[in-house]
Amino acid sequence: MRILFDKNVPVGVRRFLATHEVRTFVETGWPVQLENGDLLTAAEAEGFDVLVTSDQNIRYQQNLTRRKIALVVLGSNIWPIVVNHGAEILAKASAAAPGSYEFIEMPLPPRPRRGRR
Repeated sequence: MRILFDKNVPVGVRRFLATHEVRTFVETGWPVQLENGDLLTAAEAEGFDVLVTSDQNIRYQQNLTRRKIALVVLGSNIWPIVVNHGAEILAKASAAAPGSYEFIEMPLPPRPRRGRR
């Protein structure tokens, strides 16, 4: 499976997907200002199966009907949070079907409570 990372995905996510071919947006050499619709079209033209992104608005901006590419959206792009979801990222990316959308919830860890004086 060919997987493309959007600009906002921590590159460390690549190690969770070692069984797949992974390229980052930067590695493609595409223009930085490529909008989401054009990005999906370019990714499909290059034979990518999955786009991994942290852009949670993409679901509302793009219609995936008749798309060949699947979306896996991370609930965060903060590495200390993302690193705890490697197995789920691998599972969702591996099971992605053309035109599908998967969101991986990544809640912030609870803030430590300050003690009372």
